[in-house]
Amino acid sequence: MTIQTQTNPAFSLEAIKALNSAAWLEQKRLSSLELFLSLPIPSRKVESWKYTDVTYIPLEVLKPASHVERVSSVEALPSSVKGRLDKTDVGGYLVFDGGSLIHSNVPENLSSQGVIFMDLLSALETHEELVRKHLYSVVPAEVPDDTTIAAPGTTPSKSPDPSEGKFSALNAAVWTQGAFVYVPRGVEVELPLGSFRTLHESGVFTATRTLLVLEENAKLTFIDEQDSPELLDSYAFGAVELVLGQGANLRYVSVQNWGAGVTHIQRQRGDVGRDATLNSLVVTMGADLSRTEMQSYLRGQGSSSEMLALYFASGEQHFDHYTLQHHAAPNAHSDLLYKGVLDDETRAVFSGMIKVDLHAQKTDAYQKHRTLLLSSDARNDSIPQLEINANDVRCSHGSTTGPVDPEQMFYLRSRGLSQETAEKVLVTAYLEDVLSRVPLEGIVKYIEGVIAEKVGAV
Repeated sequence: MTIQTQTNPAFSLEAIKALNSAAWLEQKRLSSLELFLSLPIPSRKVESWKYTDVTYIPLEVLKPASHVERVSSVEALPSSVKGRLDKTDVGGYLVFDGGSLIHSNVPENLSSQGVIFMDLLSALETHEELVRKHLYSVVPAEVPDDTTIAAPGTTPSKSPDPSEGKFSALNAAVWTQGAFVYVPRGVEVELPLGSFRTLHESGVFTATRTLLVLEENAKLTFIDEQDSPELLDSYAFGAVELVLGQGANLRYVSVQNWGAGVTHIQRQRGDVGRDATLNSLVVTMGADLSRTEMQSYLRGQGSSSEMLALYFASGEQHFDHYTLQHHAAPNAHSDLLYKGVLDDETRAVFSGMIKVDLHAQKTDAYQKHRTLLLSSDARNDSIPQLEINANDVRCSHGSTTGPVDPEQMFYLRSRGLSQETAEKVLVTAYLEDVLSRVPLEGIVKYIEGVIAEKVGAV
């Protein structure tokens, strides 16, 4: 393997060696680094990045976030994290600052059920074979892949795959920490588990990785939150792998509320087995620029994926959502509902693909994206797409963008509501059909509070 000469020491052979990974993991990191260095940074000439410019990211000078020591109590955590933990629904949690685990609270009863919940580096030390089985791995297909027409039992790539782009390769090469959860067969984790990520430094990057593995008929709710104060030129590169065995049920909630000055790029993919159900919610409120890639790979017959998202952009924020509902097996169902609100001079991009493989008959797939404009200077670009290779399917997609209904605003104002209060009411009502699908009261109240703050700030 030949690693190209790289002026940034953060992306060098020496940097990978310094991570002190096991031999197999180091090899994976080095191959990902080689790919990262060989790929150009995506430009707007690339179709999937047509509306989002990331060429400003100074990869040649980025430095990793500094190590942060652990704290022994919740009181010593950053105030934003402490505030969330005081109101959250989680029964156990991990807290990361940059690439460092700084605090954890893991219920003792989890281990008695066979559940493993710890940071990913510790899991590599104590459960290496289990982690190795799923990290950077492949999974068996229950049906042929439409591009190779191979027999059942072949092994298509599992995501986040470093070959899928420069930023995925970056994360795969230099990630330093993240959350790991393993739920054994038939176990239902009663209370949600959570990961809280924060960052306090300007001019740095952090690369984190989350790996959730649910065996047959297991059940879990996981909340993944990101929050920081206002920073200057900081970058968060994330990857999330969700692996669901037969009949498993996972509810995954991601809340991104980074402060101004942060660039957020994250790819998430769920690998959904036979008769398994993945319910995901992505909330985007923070960062100057946010690019979130959501993929559900429905590889098992009878599998199901619900993909929800809501976002609220203000000032000059730029939010980009790229989604894929990949039906690789027959009799699978997917339902996507993305709703957003744009104010001031913001920009939003939605690119959504429903892909149905050759043998995925009886597919049932829906995709809906709606955007509410509070300002005439805000802009939304929406590209819903279908790629259908089977002939017995039911698929639909649609997208709408429009301003606040003036009659609704007039009605509320005529009842004595101020402009600000009326907008809060209309925005909350507009997003209600997403929030009503989330049975987590603490999360819903937090999201409604952030929305109210954003409306009040304009």
